[in-house]
Amino acid sequence: MQFNLLATDKKTKARYGKLVTDHGEIETPVFMSVGTLANVKTVHTEHLENMVNAPIILGNTYHLYLRPGLETLEKAGGMHGFMNWKRPILTDSGGFQVYSLSEIRNIKEEGVQFKSHIDGSKHFFSPEYAIDVQRTIGGDIMMAFDECTPYPCDYTYAKNSMHMTHRWLDRCVQQAKDTQPKYGHEQALFGIVQGSVYKDLRVQSAEYIANSECFGNAIGGLSVGEPNEMMYEMTDVVTDVFQKEKPRYLMGVGKPEDLLECIERGIDMFDCVMPTRNGRNGMIFTVDGALNMKNAKWKNDFSPLNSTPISDLDHRYTKAYLRHLITSHEALGAMIASLNNLIFYQWLTKQAREHIKEGTYFEWKQEILPIISRRI
Repeated sequence: MQFNLLATDKKTKARYGKLVTDHGEIETPVFMSVGTLANVKTVHTEHLENMVNAPIILGNTYHLYLRPGLETLEKAGGMHGFMNWKRPILTDSGGFQVYSLSEIRNIKEEGVQFKSHIDGSKHFFSPEYAIDVQRTIGGDIMMAFDECTPYPCDYTYAKNSMHMTHRWLDRCVQQAKDTQPKYGHEQALFGIVQGSVYKDLRVQSAEYIANSECFGNAIGGLSVGEPNEMMYEMTDVVTDVFQKEKPRYLMGVGKPEDLLECIERGIDMFDCVMPTRNGRNGMIFTVDGALNMKNAKWKNDFSPLNSTPISDLDHRYTKAYLRHLITSHEALGAMIASLNNLIFYQWLTKQAREHIKEGTYFEWKQEILPIISRRI
């Protein structure tokens, strides 16, 4: 696996690069569609490949561990074979679910004990087991096991949690060394920076992760309720520490305006459920701004969606038709809206890449940001 940094913007830290995996090349900056349970919700795999042209998707370790389970995944040849996906996959470590399952988990140095949200059964994840599970899922990129602290979070807790995450990282690195991929393709490990919203902790954590034996660097614990400007500040601080030759992944960040702001601050990779979750709830993202399709104003609007200049959806469906489907709770409405949003996200990041290569990213961002961030 390789990461090649090919261009940087003239006025910002924005970068254009290529991530080379055994399942294909990924141009960065890139948005990764979230395939929690080996599927991107409401989106057919063929559409994900051909209409969205998603270069990489994300699988969720916690959810896949519970359903369909490791035995089924291993017999299928991992997540690639199970869902018949030929392109790269990134798997998270389960650390964010540790955060989100705060009422049914117990964190200690050895790892985390948690109860299944499905049937209440007890399970235990250590850093080593998180790597073992990801070996079985078979993603091209694996994430180190970490604790995602909440916001707000007091300094002492954030500091202690950060140091534990670092110790867990060392154990993940060793377990990755002691084990081998199961399906004949390389799996690279990313470490995760923590430290809540405290600058000194973020710098300390970034230095630790950057100096670890990991292929890539990730930033966790942001987009958990803190103000946007605080998220941007922490991202800026961390990317100043990261070495240039490794890919940088900002976890769970997905509003279009946040993507552009954080690309400016040197981020290469993003993921978020927002395009599909918001789509299922009737919000679509377009080149003109975001539309709430539940609003009555679209009832007799027979103009095209205008999602992107290149989307086939614009020639097939009108705003009035999509509103009808959404308000009638038809599955097709969720499918069209989710597909529209994923196409828009891929278009947006492609535009970012082109402007980085041309050295005009800052000017383009200043022009497009007020348009795509408005609500119509």
